[in-house]
Amino acid sequence: MGDELELERILERYRAAGRILVEVREAALELVKPGNRLLDVAEFVESGIRDRGGEPAFPCNISRNEEAAHATPSIDDESVFEQDDLVKLDIGVHIDGYIADSAVTVDLSADGKHKELISASESALYEAIKVIHDGVSTVEIAEVIENAIRERGYKPIVNLSGHGLARYNSHAPPTIPNVKYEHGHGVILKTNDVIAIEPFATDGGGKVVEGGNVEIYSLIKPKPVRMREAKKLMNEIKKYHGLPFARRWLPRERLNLVLKTLKDTGVLRDYPVLREEDKGLVAQAEHTVIVKEDGCEVTTSSTPKQ
Repeated sequence: MGDELELERILERYRAAGRILVEVREAALELVKPGNRLLDVAEFVESGIRDRGGEPAFPCNISRNEEAAHATPSIDDESVFEQDDLVKLDIGVHIDGYIADSAVTVDLSADGKHKELISASESALYEAIKVIHDGVSTVEIAEVIENAIRERGYKPIVNLSGHGLARYNSHAPPTIPNVKYEHGHGVILKTNDVIAIEPFATDGGGKVVEGGNVEIYSLIKPKPVRMREAKKLMNEIKKYHGLPFARRWLPRERLNLVLKTLKDTGVLRDYPVLREEDKGLVAQAEHTVIVKEDGCEVTTSSTPKQ
């Protein structure tokens, strides 16, 4: 009985994080307009999460056009949304380490020219949600995602995937591929597993590569360092419990040197921006779900029951 009560308390934290995410996401989408600053939207999202009693599970990702992930504004970023941009807004919220993760893609073209690409990623997401239940294999989910995207004339991004969500771990096992691999049997999902389904569709080659500035980091593990500012920063970022954080959240004193020192000594991991290798456009759709015996509960939807 005690274990069941503790499990329910944990699941309720996942749900509470999802409710915060839904509110913040819907409000933030109103700000994704040509001429508005990316930094203002990112700060609106992150402060909105904190105002509602949560914490960001990672910096607000705002990836545009061929960018797929890991793009977040710098502290002095003056970039604005442009007409025709294809914008991915990826938000993470945690309550006591229990995470909700969701992404949507916004078409800023005047004629809706990105509509079909967005539809490919969204259709893949919702088709995948339909097949999730206790006992389903990640291979089956991957096949549904791949087929839904290819049927619409686009390619899934083969080296990006959905993932499990664990306490203070935004990319936990299992991996939920966006393509069905010929080898392996995948992982069988079980009741109360919490996973993020995250299809990426592109009109490019179907693969991402690293490129662009690094604005996101996470703590691997503390190690002895001699530099005073590095010691101070290492102690400060322990509060994120290994979850990703933004450069703009940090004190600016000798920051470039401090971050380089911590990365070179194996204290930090960095997250370069991921871009489609052929500069193809990328659309993303993502929800967090709790696996149930005969279906799943979507914690990041305004209509949770699926």
